[in-house]
Amino acid sequence: LHWYRLDDGVMGGQSETLHSYDSVLNFSGQINCNGGGFTSIRSAIPGGLPSDTTGVRVTYVGDGKTYKVLFSDGNKSAFGPSRRSPSWQTDLPTKEGIEETATILFESLIPSLQGGPINSDTKLDPPQIQEMGFMLSLKLSSGKPNPVETYGSGIF
Repeated sequence: LHWYRLDDGVMGGQSETLHSYDSVLNFSGQINCNGGGFTSIRSAIPGGLPSDTTGVRVTYVGDGKTYKVLFSDGNKSAFGPSRRSPSWQTDLPTKEGIEETATILFESLIPSLQGGPINSDTKLDPPQIQEMGFMLSLKLSSGKPNPVETYGSGIF
């Protein structure tokens, strides 16, 4: 996968993501809550996923924060100004310094626009998944605030 950053600078924020990928993805940076409040990394999934895919497995070492895992059809409007397509999200709580593995079932994902959940009859179709990402955000997938203990401001 080829990862790229998408931070709150798209909305005038000042958060920054740093990432590297050498068989292991390292995602770090700095959150600035003045004028923004999210940082993320994303990657295209060329060709989508097989139609019988029911979820993904992620192994990670945490820092005690709660991240979001995102999936979309890759339509830039899913994360951009027109927001015609939802992204599909779930929260990924982490424990500092602990390696964990989570299975993220697609049926458990929440459709979201502009960082908050929406009511939608649209179902996530694995072959249509063209992008995935990880985000540290002021809001959880439910739209509720990410508590300061699992979000915070500053370096992550």
